[in-house]
Amino acid sequence: MNEERKVQKVKISLMREKTFAMWQGIMMVGKTSVVDDMPTAATNGRDEFYGRKFVAGLSEKELAFVILHENLHKAFRHLTTWQKLAKEDPKLANMACDYVINPLLVDMDPNERWIAFPKNPDGSLMGLLDRRFKGMHTKQVFDILEQEQKERGKGPGGEEEGDGEGEGFDEHDWEGAKSLSEEDKKTLEREIDQALRQGEMQHKKLNGDGAGTINREIGELLRPQMRQVPKGPDRDRVVAAVQRRADEIRAEQ
Repeated sequence: MNEERKVQKVKISLMREKTFAMWQGIMMVGKTSVVDDMPTAATNGRDEFYGRKFVAGLSEKELAFVILHENLHKAFRHLTTWQKLAKEDPKLANMACDYVINPLLVDMDPNERWIAFPKNPDGSLMGLLDRRFKGMHTKQVFDILEQEQKERGKGPGGEEEGDGEGEGFDEHDWEGAKSLSEEDKKTLEREIDQALRQGEMQHKKLNGDGAGTINREIGELLRPQMRQVPKGPDRDRVVAAVQRRADEIRAEQ
């Protein structure tokens, strides 16, 4: 089986498993490519890229984890929402995004029936995992990492697992996201919003109204995006509307 078929097979399997029903639509947003010049994996917030050698070296469960990792970057609009953080410190921005996503993925399948955190040959985690960041959004994590970096005068501290230097197992294509036209960004925003709403309905249909905590996490992660709403007479109305929706999502759990 070549790498393109491997990615396709794993992605279809994820879309068919009810545990990940929330993300079925997101996995259909953008293009998915296997490329020769990518060391690991990446997304620009719309499209996914997987390095051929990287894919070949992963088990199917590890690849499933990576695919969901890239798609949660898309779902949470990391690459478009946090451009300012990437400009300030791209390494810390990368780390913060990954610290938000990886605990969610581990909790989706704690027994690794379908997805498994990629590991190095020595058994250590290939990416970043720190439980103290569970439930936080990217800006909160970024601020903590930045403060720790200042206090230590070097890399971030904490009791994190995985790569202590913060490289993670994927790349974040900030420039690719930045280069999207305004029309492309608007289209992407609509597609993601629609995909999440459809995913929420599918999740409830297959798992029951009170199943899981993924919807609550999305509700929490909608909040930092309100920092991007321009100041003006409509700001309070927009913020209030999103707040109500977030509260509704949490109440459904």
